[in-house]
Amino acid sequence: MLVISNATKSYDGKKQAIESIDLTLQPGDMLGFVGHNGAGKTTLIKAIAGIHELNQGTINLFGHDVAKDPLKVKQQIAYIPDHPDLYESLTGQQFIHFIADIYGVPADHRVQHIRELAQRFDMEIALKQPIQTYSHGMKQKAALIAALIHQPKLLLLDEPFVGLDPKAAFTLKEMFKELTQQGSMILFSSHVLEVVEKITNRIAIIKQGKIIAQGETKTIVKDKNLEALFLESL
Repeated sequence: MLVISNATKSYDGKKQAIESIDLTLQPGDMLGFVGHNGAGKTTLIKAIAGIHELNQGTINLFGHDVAKDPLKVKQQIAYIPDHPDLYESLTGQQFIHFIADIYGVPADHRVQHIRELAQRFDMEIALKQPIQTYSHGMKQKAALIAALIHQPKLLLLDEPFVGLDPKAAFTLKEMFKELTQQGSMILFSSHVLEVVEKITNRIAIIKQGKIIAQGETKTIVKDKNLEALFLESL
């Protein structure tokens, strides 16, 4: 499981971007991470991914510390930022094979998996074309396929629905459900509160670097809705 203990990060040594965050995810959990711009969502996600080093605290994935054993952790995760930077001189297919090589995905397995994912995201033709010709939504789809190619145990996404057309957004939500049913964990930030409320089983609300509410979605929301709850927390 994912265990975050006392996670604290400052960029300037003065203001804390995140402070004393404790969070635990079990296999099969899907957590929606919500907060206003600058609240600390991206900082925490990047810390889990091993991009930002914490000033205090620890992050462990299945017993491996992201700071002490980063390779073991990164082998089991996938991270997609809100604006993924892809190698635009490559075709989508070349980029996905490159990522599959990094994760050591067997050639016979990856071909079938890429084909299935491309079909689900309507990218069969587009993957043969250079990424520099892609729209933002197409880049997001290519990044998603690349992220899923090694079947990560933890999927980290920053605003994953931005730029996706309605069909692709529906496909992604269905895939989220399938992944959690298979035991993967998903943590994603989003400003689309209706989606967070509908598809997650856990929610964490962050304000000024601190988590002010977390738990099961139905318990946190109760007889309100997530939008009303979030606006009350501002």
